[in-house]
Amino acid sequence: MARVCQVCGKKPQVGNSVETRGKAKYLGGVGTKVTGITRRQFRPNLQTVKAALPSGGNRRLRVCTQCIRSGAIRKAVKQKPFKLPS
Repeated sequence: MARVCQVCGKKPQVGNSVETRGKAKYLGGVGTKVTGITRRQFRPNLQTVKAALPSGGNRRLRVCTQCIRSGAIRKAVKQKPFKLPS
């Protein structure tokens, strides 16, 4: 599915885009006025990441940045660590 985090299920939310005009009172103006309200979408910040699965394999996932930062997924190791021959 498009625009959905494959870990937490986060998807676009709907809100308002508020257009204002005027100068704020604390800046010396008479206050701001709302001149228009339109609907808009707040989309999650999705990244395509190669993740290590618990079963041992690797797979590409579309994951939101909060899942990456919180450690909900583990990134796949790009290269095996160097080992000295024994």
